Amino acid sequence: MTLEQLRIFTMVAELLSMTRAAERLHLTQPAVSASVAALEERYATKLFDRVGRRLELTEAGRLFLPQARAVLVQGDNARQVLENLAGLLRGEVRIAASQTVATYWLPRRMAAFAEAYPKIHLRLHVGNTAQTAAHVLHGTADFGVVEGDVSEAMLETRIVGSDHIGIYAAPDHPLARGTPTREDLAGAVWVMREPGSGTRDHLNAGLAQSGIAVEHLRTLLELPSNGAVLEAIEGGGLVAGVSELAAVSRVKAGLVRRLDWSLPSRDFLLLTHRERYPGRAVRAFVDTL
Repeated sequence: MTLEQLRIFTMVAELLSMTRAAERLHLTQPAVSASVAALEERYATKLFDRVGRRLELTEAGRLFLPQARAVLVQGDNARQVLENLAGLLRGEVRIAASQTVATYWLPRRMAAFAEAYPKIHLRLHVGNTAQTAAHVLHGTADFGVVEGDVSEAMLETRIVGSDHIGIYAAPDHPLARGTPTREDLAGAVWVMREPGSGTRDHLNAGLAQSGIAVEHLRTLLELPSNGAVLEAIEGGGLVAGVSELAAVSRVKAGLVRRLDWSLPSRDFLLLTHRERYPGRAVRAFVDTL
């Protein structure tokens, strides 16, 4: 049994898909399937049931998963000790970030760090706030940066940045022609980010503070990225709330317009695990934030 086999097994177990695990690990799908099959054959134990095109963990797989994660955490701790001994000449920093942070805020900071420390490999996992927190909790990321609230006892949070959510529509949308009322927004047709998104959580909280019953909003679409949401509202009939950072280029191009409605600013939070020791490369990157 190797650490690579354990890493592949845990990724497949989390995603319940050989194909998606292969994409996340930058491997071929046959290589991922062969690794799982080798584990099952070596120990004569089925880890997954194949139900049609879906995978499900067997009882053995469910029992094995936390043990595999624990071994990977210990392996990463050992790796970090050796990297510390080598200074900052080499190493790896595994980052998880939510969509807005990963797309519009983090890349410049990653680029600056890569130029300063070219032999340190930066690996970025992109998801929503809930998925990012899970990466840090499970030890598949050294730290995370999110724009949503996180309530996990094992995660420590620190503010490292901020942005604003705006409400946007196509330039010819009726609500883009003046200042909308609370009733206008309550009666609009919305496209929202998916559940678990920090953008959606912050938008809902801001609308609720304005006296708008979020649970009664007519949501026609739920989409998994800011870009997809903005593409949807360009059609003309929908409104949406997304980060100013995501919308600025489309606003300048005249493709969407920000409605005259203010929402509270939000913080970008650094997530770290309270019981894991960060390597020197990780500490150096976090210091740049």
